[in-house]
Amino acid sequence: MLSKVFSAAVLGIDAYVVTVETHLEGQLPYIAIVGLPDGAVKESKERITAAIKNSGLYFPQKRVTINLAPADVKKEGSAFDLPMAIGILAAAGKVNPARLREFILIGELSLDGSLQAARGALPITISAQKNAKKGIILPPQNAREAAIVNDVDVYGPRTLQETVGFLNGDVQLQPIRVDIKALFSQRLQHHIDFSDVKGQEHVKRAMEVAAAGGHNIVMIGPPGSGKTMLAKRFSTILPDMTLEEALETTKIYSVAGLLPKDSALIATRQFRAPHHTISDAGLIGGGKIPRPGEVSLAHHGVLFLDELPEFKKHVLEVMRQPLEDGSVTISRAMLSLTYPANFLLVAAMNPCPCGYSTDPSNDCSCNPPTIQRYLSRISGPLFDRIDIHIEVPSVKYKELSSKEVGENSLQIRQRIVAARQVQQARYQNLPHMYCNAHIGSKEIRQFCRFDEFGEALLRTAINKLGLSARAYDRILKVARTIADLAHSPKIEREHISEAIQYRSLDRNFGITL
Repeated sequence: MLSKVFSAAVLGIDAYVVTVETHLEGQLPYIAIVGLPDGAVKESKERITAAIKNSGLYFPQKRVTINLAPADVKKEGSAFDLPMAIGILAAAGKVNPARLREFILIGELSLDGSLQAARGALPITISAQKNAKKGIILPPQNAREAAIVNDVDVYGPRTLQETVGFLNGDVQLQPIRVDIKALFSQRLQHHIDFSDVKGQEHVKRAMEVAAAGGHNIVMIGPPGSGKTMLAKRFSTILPDMTLEEALETTKIYSVAGLLPKDSALIATRQFRAPHHTISDAGLIGGGKIPRPGEVSLAHHGVLFLDELPEFKKHVLEVMRQPLEDGSVTISRAMLSLTYPANFLLVAAMNPCPCGYSTDPSNDCSCNPPTIQRYLSRISGPLFDRIDIHIEVPSVKYKELSSKEVGENSLQIRQRIVAARQVQQARYQNLPHMYCNAHIGSKEIRQFCRFDEFGEALLRTAINKLGLSARAYDRILKVARTIADLAHSPKIEREHISEAIQYRSLDRNFGITL
């Protein structure tokens, strides 16, 4: 007596089909699970036994051997409970085997037979689509998430008994449907807005440039100057997500088990703000069983690092690869996983330990060596990967008490979208490039041309500030973005001048990068 049930497992943010083979033979009752199961999978035999019996279904008093194929890939998690239980019942002749070929099954079982949520429903449903399966059967908590995928019928039975009845044709279930357009309509709903910020017009301009070109930005200023307030509103001026971006982001949250309850799709750009005590595994991803880190959870969104020098230096250094490549690779003895990590970095920091070295209204208690040691906690190569450095001074009382309302996020976003459209048209023939921050040295020479006046200005700035070759490239990329915002096909002298102003740390603190 042999049965085959199709399930799936997640590897990175993608899924692969797992065949659950169940064999019964007339020996002493026992359940053996093979195919590199982890502890959670091995424990499932206790849950399966109780769930089948408490559901009033027949449990065979025989030796049960379950193989999870491919057998050379480690299986982890509780999502194999449902397919293994169905496999046992099918091998005992209690489930129609013809229907099993049409579906992929996942789900954790409670002892009473009810289905509990599983991780990775979206990538598993995409895998079902690629493998030409008719549908997927999974817990109702994951049904709306899975229903985003077209051409796959999604069923969300509540119990093991209901699942058996559906497979045998005794219970009728309707496929779950979701309105993707309605889900996407939520993406413009932000509870915060740039018009909430008083003053700081030059900082808002710098953030507009950063958003338009996909540039990383660091804000330097005393405590209470509004750095965090500005950073939290940065995602509200970014262009709306495309369906492809939303699906990729949702896959990451699904795999991590962080998809909000009753949420089928991550339709807004995420804002992640980890505390400075975070570990390198928490930031980049990893662990005994690799999981996405904060850089991947901020994919297509914003990663905000407040009090940047307070982060452990080795934690910041491991962020250099994802900043450069847009992905992070986690290698273990048994496997190597790659998670996407294409995010915009927004950082904030004080100019010195006490925070007041650049504030004319407060006395600074730090001497120059102390300030230099504080700033040197962040390496030059990391600073080089941040295109825009902008000072954020304290807000004056006149600006705080002003009744004038500044531009809202929608108005700023419209200009940013127009600039992004220009960039997308410019780089349409270049793979994996859609904004100025992504272009390489070769493309800089092709697309960032300027006249002799701009060249003279740039030469003077580079010689005076002692900037690195990477910083030179960053200035040209930012200047290209400023020109795009001005609807100028050519980089003018004023565009280069403004871009140089966004290297504040080089100019004011004398850091050689």
